[in-house]
Amino acid sequence: MTNNSTNNQKPDDKVLTTSLFKAMFLSAILLGFFGVIGTLSVSSVYNLTAPTIEKNIQQKLLKTLSSVIPDNSYDNDLLSSTIEIGPSQLLSSQNKTIVYQAKLNNDIVAIAFKTTAPDGYSGNISILIGVLTNGNISSVRVISHKETPGLGDKIDIQRSNWIHSFENTNLDIPDKKHWKVKKDGGYFDQFSGATITPRAVVKAVYKALVYVKKNKQLLFEVNNLETVKE
Repeated sequence: MTNNSTNNQKPDDKVLTTSLFKAMFLSAILLGFFGVIGTLSVSSVYNLTAPTIEKNIQQKLLKTLSSVIPDNSYDNDLLSSTIEIGPSQLLSSQNKTIVYQAKLNNDIVAIAFKTTAPDGYSGNISILIGVLTNGNISSVRVISHKETPGLGDKIDIQRSNWIHSFENTNLDIPDKKHWKVKKDGGYFDQFSGATITPRAVVKAVYKALVYVKKNKQLLFEVNNLETVKE
């Protein structure tokens, strides 16, 4: 009797196994199908929105550049008039940096580029600086930082006018010994309760001007896509 019962169950086990296999196979097919559909949907959405996203990025970049180089001072396409400069200790950069060249009647009148203050109170401070051909700073903007709200964040144009203090300065005005915050005997104001942050920005901007002086001829005369090394 026992053998008969066992034999009678074997076909049922086979049917169950087959059904389970079919169910798993069907689930795998459905999962793959929906995966393909999902991928195609995401790809389609990306293809449709990518031009708009890129346009918004370019507009934001141009707006940022216009904050350090006034629109009425040049007549070229600033986003397409660029050169690359190599890694530089003066700029605290380990990768290539893009320099935007502003031109008027095909003559370069100013450049804009990013530099970094690596010694902010809460880490790196990313800075955009505009420099005229005579070596004067047209303007400076802090574009990213993690400084303390209400204290160090006054380097941000949205928080105070402190960043305007760099306008029309150069390596000689103020002289080298006064390219510091007032607490250190320099020209630039510090913030109440926050000296490290403005000190770091002043130092980074000064070093950027030194870089420009060392590479002035190349920065203001090189052709597009040429890489300048420090």
